[in-house]
Amino acid sequence: MDTSYIEKHIEQLKNDIYQKVHHKTLVKYTGNPLVDENQLFYLLLPFFNGEFWNDDIYKGIIAVGIVQASLAKHNLVDEYNATTKEQQLTVLSGDYYSGRYYEILAKSGNISLIRQLSESVILRSEHEVRVYEPIPYAIDDWFESLSVIESECISRFYQIYNFNKYAKIMQHHLLILRLQNELLNYRKGNSSLILQKMIESFESGNSIQFEQMLQTKIDELIHQLQELLRISSMKAELKQYIAEQLIRES
Repeated sequence: MDTSYIEKHIEQLKNDIYQKVHHKTLVKYTGNPLVDENQLFYLLLPFFNGEFWNDDIYKGIIAVGIVQASLAKHNLVDEYNATTKEQQLTVLSGDYYSGRYYEILAKSGNISLIRQLSESVILRSEHEVRVYEPIPYAIDDWFESLSVIESECISRFYQIYNFNKYAKIMQHHLLILRLQNELLNYRKGNSSLILQKMIESFESGNSIQFEQMLQTKIDELIHQLQELLRISSMKAELKQYIAEQLIRES
């Protein structure tokens, strides 16, 4: 198993997700679903590592991918003027994707995954709405929120199929990637709402110190992830792939 093998299966999963939610008008005005290839990798990680795998599990990861695409579409709404056709169709596309994943899981009879994904969406939404609350959350609370937003749906999938041994690696890596992206945008002067809240929570108003704090947190998480990989029984090729992703994104 090499990088090309992994990327081939990620691309296949992406295409299968596209196929399940394809709608000509929505694609025309809002584009394809927004899927994160790093998240897709972690949905496929148990398969790559030789765990028991069947069509029902694969349908489950397609459903999880659609859930995350739905949430990503809804998060784009603020980028549009409230009266535009694009915004209306973006909301509709998110709702359409939600309906499709419920349909897929209902047909498969996978009620447990429906329940877990529904709970994960609720939890994610609770953490995403924090940016609109007047409550003064601490920096660590925002790190927790970002982790939930990036990894909660996959964590629930792992719970259902007893793949929990991969959870910490997945959670650390996805949080690292999110923080690296937030830091990159911050340096470009394009902070997200959640990063703006983190800045407000930071004790010092010094932007340089905030950037240093964020980089220190990333470095700390990378060190923890490297240790998790060292003690993991996962295939060496997968450990190497994850390590290369860290280098590529640094």
